[in-house]
Amino acid sequence: MVNDAPKLPPLVSREEWQSQVDALIEEEKALTRARDQLNAKRRRLPMHKVDKSYEFDSSQGKVSLLDLFEGRKQLIVYHFMFGPDWEAGCPGCSWVTDAMTHPAHFHARNTSFVLISRAPLDKLHQYQKRMEWNKPIPWYSSLGSDFNYDFGATTDDGEQHGVSVFIRDGNDIYQSFHIGDRGVEYLGSHWSYLDLTPYGRQEAWEDSPDGWPQTPTYEWQKRHDEYE
Repeated sequence: MVNDAPKLPPLVSREEWQSQVDALIEEEKALTRARDQLNAKRRRLPMHKVDKSYEFDSSQGKVSLLDLFEGRKQLIVYHFMFGPDWEAGCPGCSWVTDAMTHPAHFHARNTSFVLISRAPLDKLHQYQKRMEWNKPIPWYSSLGSDFNYDFGATTDDGEQHGVSVFIRDGNDIYQSFHIGDRGVEYLGSHWSYLDLTPYGRQEAWEDSPDGWPQTPTYEWQKRHDEYE
């Protein structure tokens, strides 16, 4: 009789187990510190100006890229793979969206968060209902716009997932960062998304350029219905 049960990790004493766990945690702490240093470099990246005008379909009608900021300073765009002729959204992008946090936490850091796809708006709404995504993350259609092509979300190979980050100065919009491929795998919490922005988490412990907005660590965090 063949035993098809999956193998288990080796069995050791509790003392040996704790020793190996402690050693691994030290490696994890080193990785966290290395990521902090990488995020600090990201906050010092240059930016480039977005000179082109873009128009998106929304529940409120046509809106511009500036409108997507909703008056806030920063904008995070998740490029959700959903082609105009597709019957459903990308499974991988759906996984990512399942894990997304409530946008109120981004808003508390002067940052807006949106999804953008090329599928027409009615398809996006139907799929949103199917997935039971009740979190109020705005989802816009870029159909008829060059936005996806200009920002690498639609290429000759088809639809591509990724995250683009923008910052504005008045009505002037600049792109500060873009990441795709496996770079989106660790995203999900509001911390990991804010780490992609020029201002970061805006907490006092961060290594940020002089003049960057910062507040005491954790003190800004509230339940999502308690922000002003």
